[in-house]
Amino acid sequence: MTQLPDGNALAGKRALVLGVANAHSIAYGCARVFHRLGAEIALTYLNEKARPYVEPLARELEAPIFLPCDVQRDGDLDAVFRRIGETWGGLDIALHSVAFAPKQDLQGRLVDSSAEGFTVAMDVSCHSFIRMARLAAPLMPEGGTLLTMSYHGANKVVPNYNLMGPVKAALESAVRYLAYELGKQDIRVHAVSPGPLKTRAASGLKDFDLLLTEAVQRAPIGELVDIDDVGLTAAYLTTPYAAHLTGMTVYVDGGLSIMA
Repeated sequence: MTQLPDGNALAGKRALVLGVANAHSIAYGCARVFHRLGAEIALTYLNEKARPYVEPLARELEAPIFLPCDVQRDGDLDAVFRRIGETWGGLDIALHSVAFAPKQDLQGRLVDSSAEGFTVAMDVSCHSFIRMARLAAPLMPEGGTLLTMSYHGANKVVPNYNLMGPVKAALESAVRYLAYELGKQDIRVHAVSPGPLKTRAASGLKDFDLLLTEAVQRAPIGELVDIDDVGLTAAYLTTPYAAHLTGMTVYVDGGLSIMA
């Protein structure tokens, strides 16, 4: 596991992290690094079934805001931002690590995907980020950073990524347009694109173990990244060190994406 740095690069910052499912989640890796660097953390969990896996993490991160948030359920996302406004009065960082597609559509060919499945995948995995941005922007009067999670399958064909390829491509395009629209408010917007990781969400992909094995063999550094690697990159993008970066898709994949 990547060694986490000590420091206070995010001291005084307030960060919302959407999408923590358990201790193996990319979202948790990001929240852990943010907290380690001094940020105050707000966490959400999907539903009561997920709560027992996320609540201990919220206690570990000393999160004063811990709420359910199903982006498909009317009012949940609004309630989260209403609580942030009431509790903190503002926000510096909002990270979106939410994606879903119905199993049949995810594991089948894109050409066979249903209109309903495609719509659900686009709403949860892409449009919810746009909704998050709309709610976060008023709480960032002095600027801030919006982050979401993508994957190399948005730009190149990754066998068995199927439906999620076009959906993540739409997400990366949304990042660029939001960066343009919110730039005058000093709000920077990025997608972070990790290499293959053993997360619950990724396990739904067909032949995912083969994808992991191939990644180790092909990546120039010869090993997989972990959730803390992703968290460190996300943290960097929220600091003054990245003050003039926006609208980017930043790869954290050990160089896998440069290989033919």
